[in-house]
Amino acid sequence: MTKADLISIVAQKVNLQNRQAETVVNLVFDMMSDTLKKDDRIEIRGFGSFVNRVYGAYEGRNPKTGELVKVEPKRVPFFKVGKELKEMVDRKK
Repeated sequence: MTKADLISIVAQKVNLQNRQAETVVNLVFDMMSDTLKKDDRIEIRGFGSFVNRVYGAYEGRNPKTGELVKVEPKRVPFFKVGKELKEMVDRKK
């Protein structure tokens, strides 16, 4: 499913114009992004949670040249699936 697909489905389900549904979807994504930027956690019961994983600095290698490269510390968003969603997906096999 793409973002455009999601917008179309939301528009149909709640009887909105595509432009209005796009605003709603973008608002939700923007709020989620802002929350993760603040290093807060997002928990959607029955679905899963989003958190930032923190990785420390380390020395890596450039795969082409083999040269040592310093990799800066970083935060990367991570999704952990909820128990209910996991069971539902597994049941549909």
